[in-house]
Amino acid sequence: MEQQPFLDRMLGQLRCTCKYYTGYPKDLGPSRVIHFTSEREFVKLLHEGYPMVVAFSIRGNYTRHLDKVLEEAAAEFYPGVKFMRVECPKYPGFCITRQKKEYPFIEIFHSPEQTANQGKAVDPGITKYAVKVLPFNYDVSPYGFREFFKRHGIGSSKQNQTSQ
Repeated sequence: MEQQPFLDRMLGQLRCTCKYYTGYPKDLGPSRVIHFTSEREFVKLLHEGYPMVVAFSIRGNYTRHLDKVLEEAAAEFYPGVKFMRVECPKYPGFCITRQKKEYPFIEIFHSPEQTANQGKAVDPGITKYAVKVLPFNYDVSPYGFREFFKRHGIGSSKQNQTSQ
C-alpha cells in the first residue's frame, strides 16, 4: 500500500479541521435556511423565541454568493438562530414594509416579548409583541454573523448546548 504524500495529508487534515477553508465545498447536510412563504409563518417562527436572520433579496450574481453564506451560517448556528430568505419579487408587500431601496439586505429580528401595554386594541384576541430589528452591517460571512451575535449578545448553538 502506497503512503500519501505529505502535502496531500496536510490538505486533507486542513479540510477536516479548518472552519473557514473555502477551497472545497463543505458537507453542510440538509438546508437550514427557511424560505419565506407568508407573514403568518414568519410571525409563528418569531413566537418560538429564536433570533431570526432574514435576508431580503432578488435574483442575481451576488444572491448566489449570499445563498451559500446563509447555508453555511445556518448550519453553524442551528438551532440557536434561525435563518430565513425572502425573495422580494415573490413577496413585494413584505419587502416594501422594510423601506429599503437596495437589495439584498439583511436584518436580525430578535427577542419577541409580549408588550405589557396593549394600548387601544380593537379586538381583545389580538396580542401585540415587541421585536427588536437590528440592521446587519457586518461582513456577510459566517465570521461576520458570529461577531455580530457576540456584540449584541445573541447566543450561537454551541453556547446554547454548553449552557444546557
